[in-house]
Amino acid sequence: MNWKTFIKSYQSYLKIERGLSKNTIDNYTFDIERLCLFLEENAVDVSPVKISEETIQQFIYTISKEVNARSQARIISGLKSFFSYLIFEDYRSDNPMELIEAPRLGRKLPDTLSIQDIDALIEAIDLSKPEGERNRAMLETLYGCGLRVSELVNLKISDLFFDEGFIKITGKGNKQRFVPISNVTQKFILLYKDLVRNHLTINKGHEDTLFLNRRGRQLTRAMIFTIIKDLAVKINLNKSISPHTFRHSFATHLLENGADLRAIQLMLGHESITTTEIYVHLDRKHLTQIMNSFHPRK
Repeated sequence: MNWKTFIKSYQSYLKIERGLSKNTIDNYTFDIERLCLFLEENAVDVSPVKISEETIQQFIYTISKEVNARSQARIISGLKSFFSYLIFEDYRSDNPMELIEAPRLGRKLPDTLSIQDIDALIEAIDLSKPEGERNRAMLETLYGCGLRVSELVNLKISDLFFDEGFIKITGKGNKQRFVPISNVTQKFILLYKDLVRNHLTINKGHEDTLFLNRRGRQLTRAMIFTIIKDLAVKINLNKSISPHTFRHSFATHLLENGADLRAIQLMLGHESITTTEIYVHLDRKHLTQIMNSFHPRK
């Protein structure tokens, strides 16, 4: 079996056994293909079953000059997963990544927007254009429900449970969760759905997709990035932002207003509470206010 055959088998395992999304599988695959390219460029003819720790160390040393520490750590993690799979399937008895350590990373705090920044971005949307109503509904949903961009573009009409005040989200690994949705966000979604979306010619297979492009197809993640970047330029927002910035801001604003960390974890769909704890980066002034308000000996 060659590398391509092993990679294909590994992709099936990630999809069927672990239930990972296409984007995650693509990222894992990219890390292995990068190793394959290194082997090809250096005329090293070796299979995944026979590759040694020394060869992989040479590869890691090479990429360390090309990528930052965070990307390097991600590649090492991806390769460890691949070789663990080969052991699981009895193709190898050892993991050549076992003694290879990823670079130490400081915990990166997410960028956030103020409530005023978010209001300004949404107010900058041109509602005279048909896509204006859609863009407003999308950004309100992205922020108001703390969604990942992939969750936003995959949102279905059948996932809207407005009478109960929830939307159903399919997150990483096809795990589903119900997220509360405010009346304001519901209103903007219904305005778009009833006044704009109803007039589109919808492509087959996209009948249940909530947010559509002008050709009646599901929007791409790249399109959401472009919409947000253009709005940031329009209001002269001198911050590097992405759709994920809205999700970070949602979590931060909830925490600052006294929301329970466990509740935020459930809304964001984090498997571990430690992932949610990254949002505990409030300033000293806010922590002092909490101390003064809630300490039993105030």
